[in-house]
Amino acid sequence: MSMLEVTLADGTIHEIASGVSAGEVIRDAYGRGAVAAIKDGNPCDLSTPIEESCTLDQIPLESEDGVEILRHSCAHLLAQAVVELFPDAKPTIGPAIEHGFYYDFHMDPLGEEDLSAIQKKMQYIVKQNLKIEREEHDSDGLASLFADNQFKTEIIDEKLEAGTGSSIYRQGDFYDLCRGPHAPSTSYLRNFKLTSTSQAFWRADSSRESLVRIYGMCYATKQDLKARETLLREAALRDHRKLGKDLQLFHIDEMVGQGLILWTPRGSVVRQELQNFIGEHLRRQGYSQVFTPHIGKLDLYRTSGHFPYYQESQYPPLVERDLMAKLADDGCSCSELANMMGEGDIDGYLLKPMNCPHHIRLFASQPRSYRDLPLRLAEFGTVYRWEQSGEISGMTRVRGFTQDDAHLFVTEDQIAEEVLGCIELVQVIFGTLGMEDYRVRVGLRDPDSDKYVGESEKWDKAETACRQAAASLGVDFIEEEGEAAFYGPKIDFVVKDVLGREWQLGTVQVDYNLPERFELEYTGGDGEKHRPVVIHRAPFGSMERFVGVLIEHFAGKFPTWLAPTQVHIITISEKHKEYAAKVESELKMLGVRVEVDDSDNTIGKKIRTHRKMQPAYMVILGDDEAANSTVSIRNRKGDQVQGIALDNFMANLLAEIETRNAEQNLVPPQE
Repeated sequence: MSMLEVTLADGTIHEIASGVSAGEVIRDAYGRGAVAAIKDGNPCDLSTPIEESCTLDQIPLESEDGVEILRHSCAHLLAQAVVELFPDAKPTIGPAIEHGFYYDFHMDPLGEEDLSAIQKKMQYIVKQNLKIEREEHDSDGLASLFADNQFKTEIIDEKLEAGTGSSIYRQGDFYDLCRGPHAPSTSYLRNFKLTSTSQAFWRADSSRESLVRIYGMCYATKQDLKARETLLREAALRDHRKLGKDLQLFHIDEMVGQGLILWTPRGSVVRQELQNFIGEHLRRQGYSQVFTPHIGKLDLYRTSGHFPYYQESQYPPLVERDLMAKLADDGCSCSELANMMGEGDIDGYLLKPMNCPHHIRLFASQPRSYRDLPLRLAEFGTVYRWEQSGEISGMTRVRGFTQDDAHLFVTEDQIAEEVLGCIELVQVIFGTLGMEDYRVRVGLRDPDSDKYVGESEKWDKAETACRQAAASLGVDFIEEEGEAAFYGPKIDFVVKDVLGREWQLGTVQVDYNLPERFELEYTGGDGEKHRPVVIHRAPFGSMERFVGVLIEHFAGKFPTWLAPTQVHIITISEKHKEYAAKVESELKMLGVRVEVDDSDNTIGKKIRTHRKMQPAYMVILGDDEAANSTVSIRNRKGDQVQGIALDNFMANLLAEIETRNAEQNLVPPQE
């Protein structure tokens, strides 16, 4: 019997007989805790036989790679359960994703009771402890195994055409196409839970077959699964779509259209306060406010590069009525019209997908000198993107949104200072709102992609400027190739909310390309013409997404300065109406947002009713308060303090609002 040498990660060498499995070596060396192995740098199953000398390491069950293997194995477990319960169902693909897995099936839609039955079947298969085994098959074998599944056949044909081939994994009577590796048996997959179903399309193409997608989550331990379940329950309570409705902050109406937000009076307060807040800092930093139209000529966006490069994410162009009538009379088809627009043979208008071309034309509208730079133009401008129906979600993914947009026209020497000014603004916003857990991502171009425009030398300069600015922040940052805008690199701020979820919000981008495409010029100190550089920045990102994230971050309990109503005045009885009116009037004179409830309802019912709307404070007025010109104050937690002089309350409330304190301080917590 030949002996082989296996070198482990710690450098130790084990002599083994040929044919011993990777799992046996790993168990001898590390004990039981692995879900797969790494042989000569490549992941493999624990059952993989060692037939030549090699390096070997374990993939621990609770490691990031280990959990991903569990999740992919769980997708196979799901597929097995579905086809056993629904024999006509055709499995398509089932990848591991963040926190879990999903699998798409060609089958009739499922109900909640079906999801429960599938989960029970999966749990039964787990208890069976079925061995999960890899099998190699040639093209004929694969074709035979999946002859009754056109989706798998399509995948197989593509793999064979590419010369990659494939393998299958079998557990019991079920098998699926997969390259692996997988968990050794179904008993490893006990910590999972199915979560939801949705519609999907084969190959993500709405013209192809409709599929049923089943989602689940999976973790290495029961504790991790329970923690995730707890977080999801909290997230459901914070869901901005539910809270937005309950708190009357925004409305989405089918007659208006999907992904188009109607801001209610209460939601508009939050939005306007945020705009006022950033407006103060814009004036301090020397920005000028501008306004631009919601549409522009196609030639504008051809020049900028937004059309036709991003045509699929834009609304269809608008063609002048007379021209459209003539084209119709000539028998012009929709595809011919699109081609003519793409080639620039005919003109039209486009719903604004970006504000930057409009601001660039404002810069170009008059001669500029180096003395005019930096020129900072700011706009709360609404733009429009054609998001797919399945991607639209509340306020966080919409078709029409308002950007707190600005474009800074600068010299090359001014880039570093101006980028830092933009970053400072983002940090002020996050700090004021108590969103201090964030990371920074520098998005660079992908050198292998052709989507980016402009000279390589200019890109190098812009990327260097972004790196230097990010390094100056004093927080960790990462660089990600392929995350740049098509015209330049960018710095993104990814905020982690109180539930640990990440949101990409603020962004700063350095752009050498659009000034070149639009032939922008300024006269330098040498009397010669020079190209400016454009810095794009949006600290909020979009008002819709930012407010949606804020709703969930605060669970609808906005800081006092942002709260749609800051004080709800509640009378104990009818005889306190006069004093309530006096308190209301004085608060309104100070600019405080007030509501009064002097109805005949009981005080308990009034408190319960108003608590649902999450005012910053409830002010309760009774005999003592009316007689002594005092108030009783109740905060959102139910803590209450009595006998506070009205003047003192108003002064302290105003200070809390004006300082934009993220915490409520007027009612001390009760022990």
